[in-house]
Amino acid sequence: MNCLFCGGDTAVTNSRPQKRTNSVWRRRQCKDCSTIFTSSEALDLSGSIVVLTDYSNASQPFNRDKLFISIYDSLKHRKTATSDATALTDTILRRVASQTTSATLTTATIRTICIQTLEKFDTAASVQYQAFHPLH
Repeated sequence: MNCLFCGGDTAVTNSRPQKRTNSVWRRRQCKDCSTIFTSSEALDLSGSIVVLTDYSNASQPFNRDKLFISIYDSLKHRKTATSDATALTDTILRRVASQTTSATLTTATIRTICIQTLEKFDTAASVQYQAFHPLH
């Protein structure tokens, strides 16, 4: 990674996996200007997983934002909807990544994982999600 300030090469001086967010926290130091800064590296499924739609069998790259919005819409009745949706999206992403044996998923698989996760967290949110994303 390049330095944010001078553009020089950096070296990692400390690194810690973040279990909750499925990311890696890194402390970096520039080799040229000696500036120290922090970076966070997260899994990007959009380049790794292709989603097949149920009806047309068309393929599209996985989209985390689309998942987040659908979860957030189901949690709008909660005061902490944004933070809850962020945490649940990360949980669902971990489950999706662990259950994927190939680079292809169906929307039905993603919906099933979302429903199971929401049922454990908030029954009303699960019902709301299923109203707009039914399992056929």
